[in-house]
Amino acid sequence: MIRFLLNVLWLIFGGGIVLAFGYGVAALICFLLVVTIPFGVASLRLAVYSLWPFGRTLVPKAGAGVGSGAANVLWVVLAGWWLALSHIVAGIALCVTVIGIPFGIANFKLVPAAFWPLGREVVDAA
Repeated sequence: MIRFLLNVLWLIFGGGIVLAFGYGVAALICFLLVVTIPFGVASLRLAVYSLWPFGRTLVPKAGAGVGSGAANVLWVVLAGWWLALSHIVAGIALCVTVIGIPFGIANFKLVPAAFWPLGREVVDAA
């Protein structure tokens, strides 16, 4: 019940809808440029994760190989570093207030996903 409440508050006050919209727009752009379709899939994964982050975690995907590692290097150069930096800045800003600490922690959880998304999957936390 607490996770559900935190996720609803995240959607309203923590920026979950804005983040998901931004990742969704990035996914659409990646799908239009046919070569970047794997990045579009990663952006959609980030959009879904940013909508409902509490009670979920990111784990390495079984079977992810060298291709996802090479694509992640390209992702970091093009988009990952500034996405991760924006989550860090937002997390610090949210942690300044006591009420914003859970939302800041959720932003910090999104940093590895934004920095290195390929070859990972979002699963329910145990």
